[in-house]
Amino acid sequence: MNKAVELITEWGAFDDQHPEGSIEDFCRHYLAHQKERKPVPPEGRFLPVHSDGVLMRIIGRIFKLHTIYTVAALDGTGINTIDEYSLLNTVAQVGEPRKTEAIYAALQELSTGTDKLNRLKKLGYLTEYDDKDDKRSKRLKVTPKGEKVLIQCRRRISQLAEMMFHDMADDDRKLCIQLLKGVETKFSSIWQSHKGKDFEEIYGEVLPHHKKG
Repeated sequence: MNKAVELITEWGAFDDQHPEGSIEDFCRHYLAHQKERKPVPPEGRFLPVHSDGVLMRIIGRIFKLHTIYTVAALDGTGINTIDEYSLLNTVAQVGEPRKTEAIYAALQELSTGTDKLNRLKKLGYLTEYDDKDDKRSKRLKVTPKGEKVLIQCRRRISQLAEMMFHDMADDDRKLCIQLLKGVETKFSSIWQSHKGKDFEEIYGEVLPHHKKG
């Protein structure tokens, strides 16, 4: 196949899968898929052998390590956990959301999210007021005290991310973002609809072609 035609074909396939991708995104994607990478078998017993399982294990362990280091990163800021930071930051980013909106946008359960919001209010980082469109609901707003806390927390969290990924080339980091952002976007939009359902039902909805029978 002519090299130009081959490249255009590759670009067309990429564009179908990632319509919002830039030329730079395509170049990273193309080069990454041209590398000859021999699969490294996992060491030890009972470890995943399929690529999706290995990827999920890596992501899970990185998340766990991130959680461990977050304790040190947030020490002295007035925020105890990454979940508290996530809620406070979500309220600031969304812009005076309802309680439920903030909790679900931060990917947290309603009961535990409510407890964390109450703590943030007691600390003076958040305030709430009646929703003028729905008197049964409350809206949240970050206080000046909360803004100061957020500035410090954001700096620490940014330093933590830099610490964990500084060995990766910037193009590799951008490629990881490009490849994984679709998964995050997809499941962020549907996880609430799966609450209360058993796993087999959820699995069948996400992968209907894998349903038994």
